[in-house]
Amino acid sequence: MSLPIPFVSRMKELLGEDAGCFFTALEKDSPISIRMNRSKSSFTPSGNRIPWSDTGYILPERLTFTFDPLFHAGAYYVQEASSMFLEQIIRQYMDSAVCCLDLCAAPGGKSTHLASLLPEGSLLVSNEVIKNRSYTLKENMVKWGNPSVIVTNNDPEAIGSLEHLFDVIVADVPCSGEGMFRKDPASIGEWSEANVDLCAARQRRIIHDVWDSLAPGGLLVYSTCTYNTQENEENISYLAEQFGAEVLPVECPADWQVAGALKGDYPVYRFFPHRVGGEGFFCAVLRKPGDPSDRSVLKVRKKRDTRKREAVPEVVTTLLDQPELFETGYSPQGYRAIPKDHVEVYTVLKEKLSLISAGVLIGEIKGKDFIPAHELALSIALKSGSYPRWDVSWEEAVRYLRKEPLMPPAGSGKGIQLVTYQQIPVGFVKNLGNRSNNLYPNEWRIRSTYLPEVPKILL
Repeated sequence: MSLPIPFVSRMKELLGEDAGCFFTALEKDSPISIRMNRSKSSFTPSGNRIPWSDTGYILPERLTFTFDPLFHAGAYYVQEASSMFLEQIIRQYMDSAVCCLDLCAAPGGKSTHLASLLPEGSLLVSNEVIKNRSYTLKENMVKWGNPSVIVTNNDPEAIGSLEHLFDVIVADVPCSGEGMFRKDPASIGEWSEANVDLCAARQRRIIHDVWDSLAPGGLLVYSTCTYNTQENEENISYLAEQFGAEVLPVECPADWQVAGALKGDYPVYRFFPHRVGGEGFFCAVLRKPGDPSDRSVLKVRKKRDTRKREAVPEVVTTLLDQPELFETGYSPQGYRAIPKDHVEVYTVLKEKLSLISAGVLIGEIKGKDFIPAHELALSIALKSGSYPRWDVSWEEAVRYLRKEPLMPPAGSGKGIQLVTYQQIPVGFVKNLGNRSNNLYPNEWRIRSTYLPEVPKILL
């Protein structure tokens, strides 16, 4: 690996005697890690469990994820191991329902993790400022299946206008990417000392822009995938002094080999590839000063809703596991259900921000038929037994994910059926008797014509 000379000099200065081990680790293959979705599967994969994550595992080899139906079904997510340390922060500081913002969320690693971690009754707002990346984020959140999620596409400055809305903000800010050199060698060519300075300034601006939306007493989780102190310790010091924020400690056993600050004495957490089974990562937790009861954004929005609402067909609400917990109505995409606990925040966000998705899209009526949305198939809110299930083989599942027609099982009834693989929902088909219409989203289909003879998949 050919590294920029200024980067090598910087790391030797930062790490001292540890520098040799660090550079040796960068020459090794990047480990492959996944995190299981326990709302869909209890399966324990082979490999070593990541010590700071109850559901994270380092695999013994890379899988052919494109051809693993369980990956497309949201049974697991491929995520870098070090970044799963977010789990420890949430578990140690969150014990009741919160409104949480994942500010720079695409492609969805931390958001899918948060959707599994946040206390029951919480709302997660996953934001991505780049439009095309926000649709990738939506796809991954739909696959994860949690209905208490809203995906948005906004600049941090627009979100900052929502004063005191969020109890928690996770800001995995854009950085110079030094921690990804081993995983993504192309990032090496983009590195420069000038870019480090540019990133550090941009990170401070991002936090400035969004700070007002954090409630008094709320937590900001700041993280990067880079090593230098400008984007890490120096920014934490700046933010703590600028906003009067308290930098909080996180319990971290010594045998995890997580390093502390390389500059200053604030409690921060550094992950180096020669010490842990993951890539470079940095994080810190800051608490905003003030009284947590001062949540002004919703107090001024409580107006009587006088809009005339269209009656929702009974077939729509009967598809949800607990329909009484949702407010269901018609949207341009079809009938959509929002958890009642989050309708007020949803209304505020819809007025102020650009929303990509919210809650769970149930489906729409076409002629005399109700056609369920793909979101419903993957949602944990789908009522068990709503549709006949058709459990398919691996070969059939791959054909389905390519949006190819499947031959219905002999004797199966006509109508909408739920395709499952290893009993986990993958999507819907409409059984016509002698053939079926594949209802998998065209934009999500597997486009590769290659098919591995012996697939390396989770099961």
